Amino acid sequence: MNSIKRWNPRPFLLLLAGFTWSCLPAILSAQVDDRADTDEVSLVVLGIAQDGGYPQSGCRKPCCQQVWQDASLRRWVSCVAIVDHQTGQRWMFDCTPDFRDQLRLLDTLVSVDESPGLAGIFLTHAHIGHYTGLMHVGHEAMGAKKIPVYAMPRMEKFLTNHGPWSQLVSKQNIVLKPIQADRAIRLNDRIKVTPFQVPHRDEYSETVGFRIDTANRSVVYLPDIDKWSKWNRSIEELVESVDLAYLDGTFFDNGEIPGRDMAQIPHPFVRESIQQFAALDESQRNKVRFIHLNHTNPALRAGSPAQQQIKRAGMRVAVQGEVERL
Repeated sequence: MNSIKRWNPRPFLLLLAGFTWSCLPAILSAQVDDRADTDEVSLVVLGIAQDGGYPQSGCRKPCCQQVWQDASLRRWVSCVAIVDHQTGQRWMFDCTPDFRDQLRLLDTLVSVDESPGLAGIFLTHAHIGHYTGLMHVGHEAMGAKKIPVYAMPRMEKFLTNHGPWSQLVSKQNIVLKPIQADRAIRLNDRIKVTPFQVPHRDEYSETVGFRIDTANRSVVYLPDIDKWSKWNRSIEELVESVDLAYLDGTFFDNGEIPGRDMAQIPHPFVRESIQQFAALDESQRNKVRFIHLNHTNPALRAGSPAQQQIKRAGMRVAVQGEVERL
């Protein structure tokens, strides 16, 4: 079993001080401290952007122009990790095109003796930002050995039957671990994960979010869903049932993408979520952290009116690099 090395802040501070943003952009809030080598479980936010990242390929609009010029403003695709500091285990939730940099960030925050040092990867669905990072563990790159990849039935079939992903299976770079909606997976005696299915554009696989429970706290990771009204469950009740909720914040408002029918890419607009959660107590609203923000979403810009509106509503945008104790 991998052992996690004691947190040493000096290498991380050197990374921040040096000119390293071209390969390690925007580590905004690394909140690990020297208590993190005890028996804690932590959640690390490794990315907050929508599938195309920020900036997005080919975008010459004002939303991305400054980001092309200043690499410190870049954000990686939505992903979180869970770290058990007692057992030395680390799990990623989603495997994005930014996997290489996100694994490096995870190693910088919480290093292990082996590479890639992952006890498993949980996949939400088969849209490009959520599974294509698996290419980095394959024969042509890392050549990893038997990384457990937790996938729903259609997702499992998709990876098994379609190249190049099927090669990862045949060469045992990954080992598929079937999961079922609403059935908990116990990762060890301190952590369990429960997938739950949500409505989304399921061209190649079903879509799930994940509830993660430890002995002390619980968190939901739900980066992609259609409108809250299309779900047969109450998002308010889900928020009330956990301690933290990382929720789909893809678009701030309607009309954000001129020339495209946004009904064809339905997500709960952040403005809609603000209105929907307004009836919750402040203590409940404080749990909400929007993630999976499209490059057009003004809430990506620090201090923007959109961010201020979210803050006034008692919620906030997730921060790439933030660490939460669970």
